[in-house]
Amino acid sequence: MDGQSRTKVVLLACGSFNPITNMHLRMFELARDHLEDTGHYRVVKGIISPVGDGYRKKGLIEACHRLEMARLSTENSDWITVDSWEGLQPEWVETAKVVRHHYAELLAAEKSNDDVDTVNYVKKRRIEESSQQTRKDGPQLLFLCGADVLESFGVPNLWKQEDIDEIVGHYGLVCITRSGSDPNKLIHKSDVLWKNRKNIHVVYEWVTNEISATHVRQSLRRGRSVRYLMPDNVVNYTQEHGLYSAESEQKNADVVLAPLQKYLGPSSS
Repeated sequence: MDGQSRTKVVLLACGSFNPITNMHLRMFELARDHLEDTGHYRVVKGIISPVGDGYRKKGLIEACHRLEMARLSTENSDWITVDSWEGLQPEWVETAKVVRHHYAELLAAEKSNDDVDTVNYVKKRRIEESSQQTRKDGPQLLFLCGADVLESFGVPNLWKQEDIDEIVGHYGLVCITRSGSDPNKLIHKSDVLWKNRKNIHVVYEWVTNEISATHVRQSLRRGRSVRYLMPDNVVNYTQEHGLYSAESEQKNADVVLAPLQKYLGPSSS
């Protein structure tokens, strides 16, 4: 199958990126190799979307720093970019809404590239309203994640089942395995994932890399070297700004995580 007949794909990774590590970047490369090896896809872009401060996760430093570290980490990439829309929202935004937003942006860009007449141009708001109806003949947005996110789908009140159904069923998901994880077992256990299993691409990382942002933060606050775990310019940034101390790790320690607060609150159904 030639390049023009392959489906164009944009990979979207959402998360804390607290801080971004080489493994986060490696996920994009693994996903692109896997998808393009099938002969059906041409990956044209990767998007890193750090979560906003409203997520209220323990130890989550300010979005401005996480966004800048992500930008620094991708400055030498010709296809992975960083998007600040989610990170700059005043309140936490559900991941399904983030995916919808980026799919709307993708369709808008595609229409612009096609030089559609302005009279017939579909405005962004209309695209957002209909973005759940994915175009079979157009570009595809795939949600990129690690096996830990797949595991989190099973945590009570962390995700709405209809959001999982939308993300996986309407758009699709690429899951990068990690040591000790079994994505296929997780898919088998979940009715929602099993129903949408044909939309899930499981990518096996045979050169295992267990870099963890949690362990990186631990090393930083203990004054240990994190070189080669993150790009050098990101390491330098953490040092210049004195990021990840014992104090910062206690941020939001007494606050309920935003999804739990929203879905367990009095207004939730």
